[in-house]
Amino acid sequence: MEKFNELIESTPLVLVDFFATWCGPCKAMHPVLEDVKSKVEDKARIVKIDVDQEEALAQSYQIQAVPTFILMKNGQPVWRHSGIIPGNELVKLIEQNA
Repeated sequence: MEKFNELIESTPLVLVDFFATWCGPCKAMHPVLEDVKSKVEDKARIVKIDVDQEEALAQSYQIQAVPTFILMKNGQPVWRHSGIIPGNELVKLIEQNA
C-alpha cells in the first residue's frame, strides 16, 4: 500500500488495472494493455494490482468488479471504468490527460 501511494504520487499519470488471476475478462484485457503501453510509451505507467493479493488496497478503492481501471493523475483518481474497454479508448484517455 505504501509503495502504491509512492508510485501514484511520484508518477504524473498512472493507469491502475485492478484484476484477478481467475477473471476471464481480465485475461482478455492483458494483450490490450500491452498494446496501450506500447502506444502511450512514457506518457503513463500501467500498474496491475491483483485484488486477491492486495485486498486492503482494493477495498480502499471500493473495487467491486474486475477488471476495474482507474486513471490516477498526480495521485488522484480522475477516471474509473469497470469491465472490458477498447484499447483505443484507453490511449485517447491517457493522451487527453497527459
